[in-house]
Amino acid sequence: MYPPPDPAVPAVVQLQHVVPTLSGPLVDLLVAPLGMERPLTSVVIAEPDDEPRSYDEALVLVIGARGRSATGAVMAAGRGGASAVAVRTGADPGDVEALRRAAAECGVALLAVSDGARWEQVEAVARTVVETVHQTPDLVGPYADNDLFSLAQTLASLTDGIVSIEDTTHRVLAYSRSGDRVDEVRRLSILGQACPEGYLAVLREAGVYARLRAGEEVLEVAARPELGARRRVVAGVTAGSRLLGTIWVQEGPAPLAERTGELLKGAARLATLLLIRHPGGPGRHSLLREELAAGLLEGRVPPGSLAGRLGVPPDCAATVIGIDLRERDGVDGPSLELGRARTTEIVSVHAAAYRRTAVAAPLDGRLYVLVPESGAGSDHGTHRAAADPVAESTLLAWTADLVATLRRHLGTPVQAGIAPAVRRLTEAPAARLSADRVLRVLERDPGRPVATYAQVRATVVLGQVLGLLAENPAVHDPAVRILADHDVRHGTDLCGSLLRYLDAFGEVKEVAEQLHIHPNTLRHRIRRAVRLSGLDLRDPDQRLVAMLELRKIRGQGRG
Repeated sequence: MYPPPDPAVPAVVQLQHVVPTLSGPLVDLLVAPLGMERPLTSVVIAEPDDEPRSYDEALVLVIGARGRSATGAVMAAGRGGASAVAVRTGADPGDVEALRRAAAECGVALLAVSDGARWEQVEAVARTVVETVHQTPDLVGPYADNDLFSLAQTLASLTDGIVSIEDTTHRVLAYSRSGDRVDEVRRLSILGQACPEGYLAVLREAGVYARLRAGEEVLEVAARPELGARRRVVAGVTAGSRLLGTIWVQEGPAPLAERTGELLKGAARLATLLLIRHPGGPGRHSLLREELAAGLLEGRVPPGSLAGRLGVPPDCAATVIGIDLRERDGVDGPSLELGRARTTEIVSVHAAAYRRTAVAAPLDGRLYVLVPESGAGSDHGTHRAAADPVAESTLLAWTADLVATLRRHLGTPVQAGIAPAVRRLTEAPAARLSADRVLRVLERDPGRPVATYAQVRATVVLGQVLGLLAENPAVHDPAVRILADHDVRHGTDLCGSLLRYLDAFGEVKEVAEQLHIHPNTLRHRIRRAVRLSGLDLRDPDQRLVAMLELRKIRGQGRG
């Protein structure tokens, strides 16, 4: 039996229940101005020209409009009491920002529907979660993560069969008590916590998993005595078109009950929310933490939503680590998604081992680790992470160990950049930008696995200065451009020679050795560069400006 519902837990579905199931292939959360605990009681389809109406606690799917043209519908839904609105934002950043502002203004969460997702998919997945929670409110409590075993045992009792529940990677998540009635495949599955590969090959060849993904169907799998497999029936656990796992009923010494197919279909429906939330896979809780962390790092989710889940104050200090995975070329589709999911799991496990409140979040092709401090930040000096060199050294060593693990796992030159610690979670987006800047510096040195912002600060600052120069072409010294044009026309490298000369403080012998030329040849090049450009290298201001211009040009040349 299920335990009684926890009266402290609302028997309604909330935004935090639905978003993780939709996230990724279907939608992205852009903003949740009132947090993720907003209730969702229904899913409603609306069009831009609909009359104003009440959308009390609904998820509104705005169809028939895209980008900025959907702003009015978003505002109308928010004013009508909707908890969330889903729209196609389009690719124009200006349209996305306009929709984000509109949603924030009227206090409604905004979900961006991907171009590859069909509206009926989004509706089906959302309705599945909403209806499951409303029909079985006792599953909302924290105890539900352990109820897969209870469900498996109940189904076994009703069907007189032997039940196992697996995720989409064929890991056994739960199973019924069965004594000595199990066949060899079942025995090996329980011992190895995964279906045997030989039997999996038979199932794939028969198209079992392809049919399960295609829709809600109970399939019969004939006995295979040569593999030690008795007859089975199986159903997919789905949320819309998304396959979350499978439930198997193996026949024992006695035939299965007459209503086994019907009962199995019902059990699969009940298992939807349980499997979304199961701790053995990317459950609702972990997916929500990832989604909230990604939203915080992008500045679209307030820190309170994540802080409450991590058990830290919203104004606590934190450190952000950026990880560039350098994914292999030519790997795409399901293999790439599976690889990313496993990589995120590896990082999450390492992060939790380092600090209980640390959370990993995939974002824009990179992984980020947010490491909150236990106490609140302070305006009176730096917090512990920045002030304690032992803590910094420990974090650096942990990050280096994580990168080494990922390099072994992925076979790619993974790199990590550690941003300066910030005083409050509200500053996490700025910390993420700092981590990205460290990673851009590391791109030039693939052999270097990890760096802190402090270690590459000068290079980062120089990169920002050069970026400002590149964005403002009116602010430049034409002298260096003359040299660059001459190099292009005549195939020379006066710019390169002059930059090395300036970097070496005019040490002719040292630069000549680097270039493998005679010192007099280098002196001739420098005199020629001065003559062509009009630079006065005795003037420190001109030397500084020339160095910046040369670095800007050379950087653009490297792409």
